[in-house]
Amino acid sequence: MLPESTLMDMSLTNYNTFLNENKVASNGSSDAQTVKNVGTKIARAVEEFLSTTGQSKRIKNYKWEFNLVNENTVNAWCMPGGKVVVYSGLLPVSKTETGLAVVMGHEIAHAIARHGNERMSQQLLVQAGGIGLSVSMSEKPQLTQDLFMLSYGVSSTLGVLGYSRKHESEADQMGMVFMAMAGYNPEEAIPFWERMAASGGGKPPELISTHPSNERRISDIQEFLPLAMTYYKK
Repeated sequence: MLPESTLMDMSLTNYNTFLNENKVASNGSSDAQTVKNVGTKIARAVEEFLSTTGQSKRIKNYKWEFNLVNENTVNAWCMPGGKVVVYSGLLPVSKTETGLAVVMGHEIAHAIARHGNERMSQQLLVQAGGIGLSVSMSEKPQLTQDLFMLSYGVSSTLGVLGYSRKHESEADQMGMVFMAMAGYNPEEAIPFWERMAASGGGKPPELISTHPSNERRISDIQEFLPLAMTYYKK
């Protein structure tokens, strides 16, 4: 496991670089404002949930940012520190604000649960021979940056790294709780993931090539839904 504080520093640098190198939607656009509104509501729900469960330290020093990038890719991700990007190609699939809340809650849940940290740890072992993060940053800066971007779902030269079934299940469940506490009906998770599965034609979109969507996932969501509904604030 890696120091979360170091990953948050890397997040700030890489997030700003990503925004500078991509077409960020104007804050005045309705879609960009929707992304920020949904993100802000879910962030508040996350803070409330972690406060009531005595886990507020998990988001210590988080400075939430939500940006829409104009790129026809069905994807979204969240880096440590609450740095979130949604791609415009996702919006036709999410369709509604509630649909967007499903995927943003899911991606934020991955960050809160430290799934990217775990993947980065594993990849340092596999790709960099198990050397420490500070040594890797010093001796192999490009590889370290690529591993970081890969670990948080951003496309890189190293390809795509899938989350484990355990990570996916945790993110689905946590994301449903977060969206419910934010005032979004978690029942929308089922049709959203069904649309995701159907949206790629012969090739699945990037979001579900890294986040496998299948009958088991829908079944698990249906099983968890009654508990998620207890958090729903209409």
